Formats: sequence, C-alpha cells, structure tokens
Amino acid sequence: MLGPDVIFASNTSTLPITSLATEAQKPENFIGIHFFSPVDKMLLVEIIMGAKTGDKALATALDFVRLIKKTPIVVNDTRGFYANRCVGRYIAEGHLMLMEGVPPAMIENVARMAGMPVGPLSLNDEVAIDLSWRVVQATKKDLGEQAVDPAQEKLIRTMAVDLERWGRKNGKGFYDYPQGGKKKLWPGLADLQAKKLDPDTIDVEELKQRFLAVQAVEAARTMTENVVTDPREADVGSILGFGFAPFTGGTISYIDFMGPKNFVELCDRLTAKYGDRFAPPAMLREMAKTGETFYAKFAPKKAA
Repeated sequence: MLGPDVIFASNTSTLPITSLATEAQKPENFIGIHFFSPVDKMLLVEIIMGAKTGDKALATALDFVRLIKKTPIVVNDTRGFYANRCVGRYIAEGHLMLMEGVPPAMIENVARMAGMPVGPLSLNDEVAIDLSWRVVQATKKDLGEQAVDPAQEKLIRTMAVDLERWGRKNGKGFYDYPQGGKKKLWPGLADLQAKKLDPDTIDVEELKQRFLAVQAVEAARTMTENVVTDPREADVGSILGFGFAPFTGGTISYIDFMGPKNFVELCDRLTAKYGDRFAPPAMLREMAKTGETFYAKFAPKKAA
C-alpha cells in the first residue's frame, strides 16, 4: 500500500525494532520513533536504530522530529530501548516497595523528594497498568520466566487482570480518579500488602537512593551494551524523557558526580540487600578501580 521507498516508523514502547523489521520488505527503511506521554508536553523523542536500519531512514526520522520541534536522541535497538529500560526500573522499584510493605503515600512522596516529577505508582497509571501487563507477558515470552520479578508480576496481574484497574484511562488504578475531583491513592492498595512496615522504621534516604540508583545503573548498562553511545544523549534523554532528578544532570552525570567508586559501593550495598537489579556492570567496576568517568571514557573524538 505504501510503496517500496517509504520510511516506516514504529512508536512501540518496548518491542525490538529489529524484530518488527523482519516483516518489512525493506528492513533498512524501518526505524523506531518513540514518543513520550503526554506527547504535547514531552520534549524528547527517541529514535531507535534497528540492526538493518539505513542512513536514509535515520536522516528522515531526524528531519521529522526537528520539524515538529522535539529534541531527538539516537539509540541502538534493545528491548525497551534506553528511556523505557530506565523508567521501567523506576516503576518496578515502586511496585517492589509496595509489596515489601512500604506505605503507598510514602513511596510516592519519597520519589518526589528524590527529584522525580511524579511517583512511580502515579506514572504507571499514566502509562496504563494493562499495558504494563502486556509488556510483562512479552518479556517473559522472549527472555524467559527469570526476566520478570515474581512479586512485581503478581501485583500487576492483580491490578490489570483480576481487578481491571488499568490506570487513568478507565478511572481506577493505583489511584482513584473521581469525576470533577482530584485523584487519590486507592485505599484498597493496603489489602494487597502481605505486611505493612511502620513508616518510622523506614530509611527515607535509602528509598531515595533506590529510586535514583536503579535507574542510573540501568543507564550504565545501556552505555556498556552500546545502546547509548554518548553520555550527553543519556543525560538529556533521562531529564527530558522521564524527568530523572534534573539537579543531578541526568543518569550518567549522577554516577560521574558521585564518582564511579562511590556509586559501585552504593550499588553493592543495595544488591546485597535487595537483589541483582542493582548490580553494576563489569565495565563500571573497572571504571571504579581506575577512577575514569563516563564523560572521560566516552568523550567525543575531536577532529584533527
């Protein structure tokens, strides 16, 4: 219908562009152009290069994004690309805190205290919880059962499938959305918690560290995996795409300013207590030994 020379772009949130492009007549003309919600307000657009995406498709996508006055970053293909890999960790951390027994209001408030624009539960409502459920199923199908935390899967299934609480779009999610009134956390969340922690016994600073570190270490993984090749794009993408604590300078600057050695030590403490989602990649451990920062290691090459 479109003809052989048309550039085809997908706005998928997580499905790999390379996989989708296998059905295209010309995979070199298939590219990802990922917008962020709400589209009219979010400045970032993520352009995703599939394994066979050609220069013409990239140039066309960049021209298109500039025409609509958005800011593009270019990343290589992976499940969830760059931004959704990081923000997915942020939302998941909120889910896991809820299942640990942290009060829902505390989760949301501490996330904002850490510098995030909205709490993870509120953000999941905006994204849609039933979409999160579909992402979970697709991830398990492609990567196996071990790719999804069972506690998080249980929570999303209960919300999306059993209770049909899909988020803002049907007026009920982690929050209730009364017509003509302000949204409020759904009181029934307490019934989903097997235990409830005393707020006075919870380390607020550690919660804040968890929210920021889990995103930053995922950003570090995308750098080591060549998904993002320029720390500037990682920083700009994290602030404009999902509002990562702007005072830090972005996910990669958060690590660089803290220092790779201190960041790795923080990750190791969190890994020992909460699991491998905080484990730093090997390259970051090596940087911690040498003291090299991301901005030094991935500095743009100057012309001769």
